[in-house]
Amino acid sequence: MLENLQPAQKVTAPPNFRPGVEFDGFEGVATTEGLPEQPNFDDFLRDRGYNPAEYEIVGNPRTSQWQIYSGDWLTSYRFNFRKRTNLGTDLPTLLAEARKKVKVKPLPKPEPKALVVLWSDLQVGKVDYRGNSQSLVERVGLMQQRLVALIKKEKPEKIIFCDTGDTVENFGNAADLAQLQSNDLSIMEQVDAATTFAWSTLRAMYELVPDITYASVGSNHCQWRVNKQVVGRPSDDWGIFIGRQLARLAKEANLNIRFIEPQPHDESLALDVFNDGFHILGVVHGHQAKRPDAMATWWRGQAFGRQPVADASVLVHGHWHHLRVTEMGSTPRGTSRFLIMASTLDNGSGWWRKVTGEDSVPGLVTFLLEKGIDFSGTVYKL
Repeated sequence: MLENLQPAQKVTAPPNFRPGVEFDGFEGVATTEGLPEQPNFDDFLRDRGYNPAEYEIVGNPRTSQWQIYSGDWLTSYRFNFRKRTNLGTDLPTLLAEARKKVKVKPLPKPEPKALVVLWSDLQVGKVDYRGNSQSLVERVGLMQQRLVALIKKEKPEKIIFCDTGDTVENFGNAADLAQLQSNDLSIMEQVDAATTFAWSTLRAMYELVPDITYASVGSNHCQWRVNKQVVGRPSDDWGIFIGRQLARLAKEANLNIRFIEPQPHDESLALDVFNDGFHILGVVHGHQAKRPDAMATWWRGQAFGRQPVADASVLVHGHWHHLRVTEMGSTPRGTSRFLIMASTLDNGSGWWRKVTGEDSVPGLVTFLLEKGIDFSGTVYKL
């Protein structure tokens, strides 16, 4: 009667099963031992020296199950966690920092040239395949070091710092509720962190080159939006707002930095770099066109309406997250105009990579404009 009864096979834990915690200082993975029921993950971390007030669980845990000799089942839980990010630095703190006197040590024998810095698409607060806000902190720090090294090498007499937009990730730009889940900073923290990044960069540059112009323009991620719909004027923009806070900080610190922004109903601006009509630099974000190739057409069209960038000899923009330099048209003196698209500094665009298969490597794009010498299209990606 029992001839078909077979003994239960021995079931053991997976061969690669290793309980423990791996942590790199910012993010970690925890694997529990086999347990009869789901544990409290905060308590699990606390027992191993990770205070839940400083660390948070990310995503949903993965499980592995096996049966023991008694017939009971055990489950191991594997979950990700990270150090809680609090990058928000409120304005009073920044004002206190501004009051610290900047030690200006101008470069010896500066050259008659301007370094243009394209501060583009940080999208502060965004979490994607390249990391979170802590990853952005490290990336910005690296770019600051490379930028200072370039300034010391080239010895420009002035710097044009262009915030080409999408400085913060914001909420309500993408699909409903998507940014509520993907961001790791509130909008207040995003703005404070973005202000801090720009301010620390300005201070580092000013110590070497005390002649800086800061230009900011409106962008799609920084726009004032309600339910994804744009409201207000083009100047109702977080990026422009950040520029105004930086202007207050610079005044508090007695730094001679010039701050410019578009007219209230414009989304672009232009400036005469050496005040001699030779190099006219235009700045716009780039969301005005549906694809990168169309930015050239957009620029040509600006001439018909005598828009701010109509006479620009070099137009810079961001939005499209990768570097591109296009030679086009001609200036009144018969030389080439150039369209420069900036690289991104953000944590990646997973949706774009999945849809197109393309990826863009982060970097800070810079180039030099020499007084009285035509620009030849050379750029530096730091």
